[in-house]
Amino acid sequence: MTGQDSLFPELNTAHPGASAQAGAPRATREVLSRGASASRCAPGHTVPVAAYASVVVDIPARALSEPFAYAVPAALDEACQVGATVLVPFGRRIEAGYVVARAGALQALPGAEGLDPARIKPVREVVAEPAFSAASAELAFWMSREYVAPLSECLRLLLPPGGAGKVVRAADGSYAYEPPAVTPVTARWVSLTDEGRSFEPAERAVRQRQLIDALSCGPVTTRELNLMNGDLSATVRALEKRGVVAVEERRSWRGCAASTTLSSANASAPKELTAGQRSALDAIARATQMARGDVVLVDGVTGSGKTEVYLAAIERVLARGRSACVLVPEISLTAQTVGRFRSRFGDAVAVFHSRLSAGERLDQWDMVRSGAARVVVGARSALFCPLADLGLIVIDEEHEQSYKQGSSPRYHAREVAAKLAQLHGCALVLGSATPSAEALARCEAGVFGGARWTRVEMPERPGAARLPEVVVADLRREFASGSRSIFSKPLLDALDEVVEKRQKAVLLHNRRGFASFLMCRECGCVPTCKHCSTALTYHERTHTLECHTCGSSYRVRPYPEYGSACPKCGSRYLAKMGLGTQQVEDALRALLPEDVAVIRMDADSTRTKGSHQKLLEQFDAAECAVLLGTQMIAKGLDFPEVTLVGVINADYALKMPDFRAGERAFNLLEQVAGRAGRGEDSGRVVIQTYLPDEPVIRAVKTHDRSVFTEYDLEMRREALYPPYVRLANVLVWGKDERAARGLVTRIAEELRAEFGLDAAPMLHPLVESGRADVEFSSRETLARPQVLGPTPCVIERAKDRHRFHIIVKTPLDCDLSSALNAAVSRAGTCPGVSIAVDVDAYDLM
Repeated sequence: MTGQDSLFPELNTAHPGASAQAGAPRATREVLSRGASASRCAPGHTVPVAAYASVVVDIPARALSEPFAYAVPAALDEACQVGATVLVPFGRRIEAGYVVARAGALQALPGAEGLDPARIKPVREVVAEPAFSAASAELAFWMSREYVAPLSECLRLLLPPGGAGKVVRAADGSYAYEPPAVTPVTARWVSLTDEGRSFEPAERAVRQRQLIDALSCGPVTTRELNLMNGDLSATVRALEKRGVVAVEERRSWRGCAASTTLSSANASAPKELTAGQRSALDAIARATQMARGDVVLVDGVTGSGKTEVYLAAIERVLARGRSACVLVPEISLTAQTVGRFRSRFGDAVAVFHSRLSAGERLDQWDMVRSGAARVVVGARSALFCPLADLGLIVIDEEHEQSYKQGSSPRYHAREVAAKLAQLHGCALVLGSATPSAEALARCEAGVFGGARWTRVEMPERPGAARLPEVVVADLRREFASGSRSIFSKPLLDALDEVVEKRQKAVLLHNRRGFASFLMCRECGCVPTCKHCSTALTYHERTHTLECHTCGSSYRVRPYPEYGSACPKCGSRYLAKMGLGTQQVEDALRALLPEDVAVIRMDADSTRTKGSHQKLLEQFDAAECAVLLGTQMIAKGLDFPEVTLVGVINADYALKMPDFRAGERAFNLLEQVAGRAGRGEDSGRVVIQTYLPDEPVIRAVKTHDRSVFTEYDLEMRREALYPPYVRLANVLVWGKDERAARGLVTRIAEELRAEFGLDAAPMLHPLVESGRADVEFSSRETLARPQVLGPTPCVIERAKDRHRFHIIVKTPLDCDLSSALNAAVSRAGTCPGVSIAVDVDAYDLM
């Protein structure tokens, strides 16, 4: 941290509405001292200074989570604004950085009091125009503090797709800047001039006449001209010289041409809204009027018309000249959702998700920045698009785990959206048929994080549509009666009825591949990945065992094929165990008539770009079809012809070693059940299970959430899990098991010291005194934090790295992030060992 004076040595005491620099992370006086000391050796700058800037150096390290002060030369005054990417001297080298604040005088930068202007080095060069605003910079500072992440990583989220380029050092010791490889594209547009409108080509000038006719309705790209009439390049050049046509270069927007034939992609406004929809819109209007980041939870049953609420609310926002951001959890929903929004708002809708190419993402981002698009629809990263005057944020299916980022910074889109809504003074709308426990708890409290949380119920479906009947097929009885089929009798009968009436069905099986694993029937060996401590999944189509943790693949021939052999004892009896979507697909094709389309949709069948949309369009176009898939088909899809939903085995998710397993299982089953009965015909759901008495199954059967939530919340309260506490997971991994174990032990010790806890595991006082016969509630321990571990992770080894973790539980009002940051910093680092801090963790595996 040498070579430049650090800003913000004092604790941040700014109010929430302060500027971006006021939200910067804390820096100790020790850090400031080291930076100032090194800067004395730097030669003073002699160029005229126009202003001073706070610059975050683009080095992803927690130790550099504060800006540094630089002088802005007069020559760069206009270009060096907040959001710009610059090159700055840092120590003995040149680094890229991001301007997060600027002021006319050094002392005007918060935290810069006492710094000597003569010691401040100048910005060398501005290499990219501003990409984010001061409010967005403040959001990045908040994310860095809240999620214990390097500040530069948080700021990178705000940059155009492709990043900000990189600084490379040449052989002669000089530094050069390499811009991003992703660049904008342009198209050549041809149009008639004023003189050209009265131009009459010669009688034999057929090509000129074709060109004039093509341009009579307006400008056309040269590509479109050539596609319609063949190569007209020579004709265009000739008429351009004569002043008949004009040719200009315009920015081209990639990623906008995609369209869909999905019938559900149209969203014409209904003649009349339901009472629930009107209540939701009224609540959103009140939250918008308050302009303080209030949150409205739209708790509507599946098919209740939540999307229409979003559309109507956005119409009001656009009418006031503001913009909106809509998040969806699955890429499979993008085509349907974007189609609905474009049917209402036209080309003002931009799309942003990971399946777009880098160039397409850049163009969609630029559409937003230029104002050409005022509505963004996409995955969680769409939150960071540069929308001007943000007026509304919508998160559909807010309960989904996909809104939690799996890599640093490990943010949750719901929490970032709530902060963004406060910064912009707009409303946040959360929609779900199965709201998360955290969202329901905040609505019950009424206020959270300085914003008001309101829950609005939408208990009915529009028109004649009704919630489907749910039938639970007890697989224990099926087995006892001698049945060995994948499909129970209730599901077989329901499938026969669908075929007879030429309707459609959706089948859920949340296990991809052909068999869950292979097992030797002689020695019991289960082949596991060489790089991970996970069993390999068998894929019949490719005859491979694949690791769904690291992606490794191994060729194999299971029994009874020739060449099958157990890797441990050599026995031929390496048999397929468990059930995957590929095996269910084969069984369906053997069971159903050939004229019934069977469409499988899982991670294996949707690897290519556009495959989600293509498969859904096939299902939509078929007269009679069965859509088989994993959790990606369980939510958001709207096909009125679907009258049957089947769940092959509902038990897979119920007994996972995770306190959210029950909630995830309930959400999945309730959501997929909602795909049935959305049209005029009534729907039916058949759930196959060995555990029919589980609260999750009983709640889905009766469409009564309270049957599950009352049980689940009591379990969480007793075991100290969210929403009653805050939860963090500190993960440490490395190739050297001893080094990783040593570092994670040091972190655990520092955490216990930070919280003032004893080294011994915390027990209730009655247990410590030996009175174990006295009943007690763990609710009494909420007053102080818990540090559990370190222990090996459930997946002990992944990608040849040994994995350990520490789980931290604290009261809701505890400053968890600051404690984690302090403990991890004091524990230090170890070569070859990585640390990940996951605040409000979802994945504990």
